[in-house]
Amino acid sequence: MMMALGMFIFSLETLAYQELQRQTEWRHGSTSRIGTNPSRQFLGRGEDSISMPGVLLPALAGTPLSLDTLRAMADTGKAWPLIEGTGRILGIWVIDNITENKTLFFSDGAARRIEFTIALKRIDDGRVDLLGAGVSTAGNILRKIL
Repeated sequence: MMMALGMFIFSLETLAYQELQRQTEWRHGSTSRIGTNPSRQFLGRGEDSISMPGVLLPALAGTPLSLDTLRAMADTGKAWPLIEGTGRILGIWVIDNITENKTLFFSDGAARRIEFTIALKRIDDGRVDLLGAGVSTAGNILRKIL
């Protein structure tokens, strides 16, 4: 297991990302002053985002159904815990967007190569009502895909 987003496991068998890029921002308000530099005031933490680009090669490893599963998770509007394979908890995240680019097609139109990027946004604010509903939500997602 590389990482888990809720009940979805990133691995070679499902969907393996090649990079993980994380960007964290902090907000500083600015007030103009006469005759000197603007003053700055720390306003708190800003956006925290993760981008996971990768390549899916269905004939070798992974399945396109994994992207469908993540899209179905995003459709729920729920937030999901993100946990590294090492056990490190990264917080609660929503799926912001998923992009994919298919190339090198088989004769039936199935892609041999699918490049993807998954973008996540952190929303830790203590609201447990935004968490995924566990097993029942996972079952509904699987029924929707199949």
